Amino acid sequence: MQISMKCSVAVHCLIFINEAEGKVKVTSNLLAQSTGCNPVVIRNVFSALKKAGIIAVARGAGGAKLCKRPSEITLYMIYQALEPDGLSSLIGIHPCEGRACPVAQNIHQVLQEPYHKIEDSIQKTMEEITLESMIGDFHRRVSDSELTVDKTNAETKTNPDST
Repeated sequence: MQISMKCSVAVHCLIFINEAEGKVKVTSNLLAQSTGCNPVVIRNVFSALKKAGIIAVARGAGGAKLCKRPSEITLYMIYQALEPDGLSSLIGIHPCEGRACPVAQNIHQVLQEPYHKIEDSIQKTMEEITLESMIGDFHRRVSDSELTVDKTNAETKTNPDST
């Protein structure tokens, strides 16, 4: 059981977009360097986030920006943008229809309610987590004096005087 890595890539991108606002134009190539993903993966993530109304991307040379305040963007919104059927397929049930075994004949119905409760719990938790709270956590982990966005290679640089 695993939530798609596309979600973590999207959160990475959204935090980066927020931090780079007014400092550098955020392109798929820049984010590819930051995330370690192929620019095509970033463009696919951008496409899903744009379709969900979370970001806007300028045509041509690009440049992404948030369309909503970080407090209005939940982890569930991000996840749903990337994985529309994600939670319903998060926990699978093995195929066993048509077998003579009474357990095999009923396992889908037996697991349906518990799995639905798990999905609801995950959704509720994800809806309580905002991009703003994740940005706040990022800021607590890396102080502004330690972090700068390098416009040429999107790496974070640690200030040697801040040790």
